[in-house]
Amino acid sequence: MSAKTVVLTDEAPAPAHVFSQGVKKGNMFQVSGQGPMDPVANEYIGAGDVRAQTRRTLENVKAILEAGGSSVEDVIMFRVYLTTRGDFPAMNEVYGEFIRENVPSGALPSRTTVFVELPHEVMLVEIDALAVTS
Repeated sequence: MSAKTVVLTDEAPAPAHVFSQGVKKGNMFQVSGQGPMDPVANEYIGAGDVRAQTRRTLENVKAILEAGGSSVEDVIMFRVYLTTRGDFPAMNEVYGEFIRENVPSGALPSRTTVFVELPHEVMLVEIDALAVTS
């Protein structure tokens, strides 16, 4: 049985609490929920702008995937958490652009979107991902 491997990169925000940015076991790779934090400035971006927050959040997920030797192409499931139902169309548009740019095969990953309260008031979106690598 393969051991768990923690994935950590400076290209995404440092984990704030008692979890890893990502964990691999065998060919499974789970990326923890990411938010719209700029990893260089170490601050949340895009207050009130779900488009900017969605793009930054997806870029953070992508950076962790790449640090673990994976890619967005390997993602089988994204989970999107939004604070406001009205932000769904804008999030979905940015998400669609990101997927078109990063999934050249056109094999779309699965996705679930739920509406929740998030840990920081400025956060409009949080996204996690499950990838299977070869």
